[in-house]
Order: sequence, then structure tokens, then C-alpha cells
Amino acid sequence: MGDSFHQLEQRLNEANKIQDLLQNQQKSLINLYNQGQFQQALEQTKTLLKQFPSSSFLHNICGAIYVNLGQLDASVKAYDRALEIKPDYAEAYSNMGNALKGQGKVEEAITSYNKALSIKPDYAEAYNNIGNALKGQGKLEEAITSYNKALSIKPDYAEAHNNIGNAFQEQSKPEEAIEAYKKALA
Repeated sequence: MGDSFHQLEQRLNEANKIQDLLQNQQKSLINLYNQGQFQQALEQTKTLLKQFPSSSFLHNICGAIYVNLGQLDASVKAYDRALEIKPDYAEAYSNMGNALKGQGKVEEAITSYNKALSIKPDYAEAYNNIGNALKGQGKLEEAITSYNKALSIKPDYAEAHNNIGNAFQEQSKPEEAIEAYKKALA
């Protein structure tokens, strides 16, 4: 027959303990990352990946760490792995876009951002990232449209206001730029 109720209960308790352990480790990793301790965060992530090789979160943070260490090829591989495990991981697609943009693969980056948006249509950061990619290509009007989409979702998004200001400045529209910068500061 199958497992007894006691065996199932025991397995569930073990799974909960593992989940608690992983959540605590994730908090520790995020703290290291936010403090800029990327090498230490990478070592901890690699150790955890040996225990939890199918954690899309760990592969995603590994990708982000590699970006900060300037290892873009390794970053893209880590994001690919995260997306193999969890194909609907919008944040990993957006992060992948940033890595691809860093490699100079702007069109691929925009495709990745759009995949993130197909999963999570209210993802303001992805619209902001598209704006940055378009601005980098000199497509200022399209970039401003993308920044405005980000702001329609998240009106207090300071980075998007700042990016619009930069785009207006490049268009020699100082009044609009100043207005955008004021909103960013507010």
C-alpha cells in the first residue's frame, strides 16, 4: 500500500523545515547582495545550489550576482537555468534582458523584457528597462513612451521619471526634463 498517515506527516514536516531553511538562506543572500558583497553571495549561492539545484530563485540571484561581477556570459546561463525550471518567471526574463543589454544584444534584450511583460503585464520595471534599451539605440520617442507605460503602472517610480528627464534632455527639451527631474525627486 501507500504511506501511512504518520509517514506522510513526517515527510511534510521535513519539507516544511527545508522550506524554512531555504527562506532564511534567501534572506541572507539578499542582504549580502544589497550590501554589495557579491563574491560572498556567489559562494553562498553555489553552496545552496548543491543542496537545491532546482531552485529557480537561486539561479536567478546567481545571474544577478554574475552581472555585478561583470561576468555576463555566466549570468545569461544562470538566467537560462532559472527559466528552464520556472518558464513563467517574469523577473528572470527582465534580469536576462539586462544581461543581454550589457552584452550589446539590445534586440534580444527587448525580446526578453517583452517575455517578462507577457507573463506580468503590470511589470513597470520591464517597461523602464525597455525604455533604457530604446534610449541606448537613440529611439527617444519610443523610450519616452515606454517610460510613460512604466509610470502609468507605478506613478511614483523615481527611476522612470529620471530616465524620461534624461531622454528629454537628449531631445533638447530642458523644460520637460526639469519637470521630470522634479517628479523623480518628489
